[in-house]
Amino acid sequence: MAAYPWKTFDENEDRPSKPRRFGLTEMRSPHYSLFSHNVLQDIFESMGEYVDGLKFSGGSHSLIPKPFIKQVIDMAHQHDVYVSTGDWAEHLIRKAPSGFNDYVEECKKLGFDTIELNAGSLGVPEETLLRFVRLVKSGGMKAKPHFEVKFNKSDMPKGGDRAYGAYIPPAPRSSELVEDVDLLIRRAERCLEAGADMILIDADDVCKQADHMRADIIAKIIGRLGIEKTMFEASNQKASEWFIKQYGPKVNLFIDHSHLVDVECLRGRNLGRNNASVLGSSYYLL
Repeated sequence: MAAYPWKTFDENEDRPSKPRRFGLTEMRSPHYSLFSHNVLQDIFESMGEYVDGLKFSGGSHSLIPKPFIKQVIDMAHQHDVYVSTGDWAEHLIRKAPSGFNDYVEECKKLGFDTIELNAGSLGVPEETLLRFVRLVKSGGMKAKPHFEVKFNKSDMPKGGDRAYGAYIPPAPRSSELVEDVDLLIRRAERCLEAGADMILIDADDVCKQADHMRADIIAKIIGRLGIEKTMFEASNQKASEWFIKQYGPKVNLFIDHSHLVDVECLRGRNLGRNNASVLGSSYYLL
């Protein structure tokens, strides 16, 4: 393993060497800009020891020639990095009843390791989602169901300091969809029972503003599913820091590739409540 001077944790606090079961860092492939083979090569050669997974986000692999996809996947495998399809299966099952089976076979031929199943975008009954999980597993790949946490924004705690006893006007209730978190967890548990390897939680509204974090929702999900079986999408460095401060370096995170170094710095520091952040005062969470 490469040595970095900023890795200050004790040996028993570190994550194990790859392939890891926990403390995973899955990164989003560049898809808001041109997908560069050289960019990924540079990342893998410099920080490959700390990259566990690569995800083709936004269905980006559907726009890229298959030989190029195969090259990227082979390059990732050379650095012990698994490759995930991202949430693209929902666009295939509408073509024909056998569309999902064909999709699994194509992903296997290209060399993908994980197929992500977005429960919200798929829009299928729960039993069908479980059947998809079993089909992915029978195809020799890992299945990662993707769930989204939805709640009323008026339930978000407000940030900022207030004088003791100050009147706080109640936030008006909105008409946003509110999802039963317990129901979401039960559906995720059934997916794990069906053979799913990990659950991805897209808690964008929960995690985007770290100072407004719904810690109770996160704690309930981790308490029921387990930290090793749950991965959270961290929208920014502040959210990543919050997760690592609360749950340690063993938490699984899905991040943008541009945040990789910052997140690994965070994993390698003991970020106690009184410790200064490695990201600087502008990112520090009170």
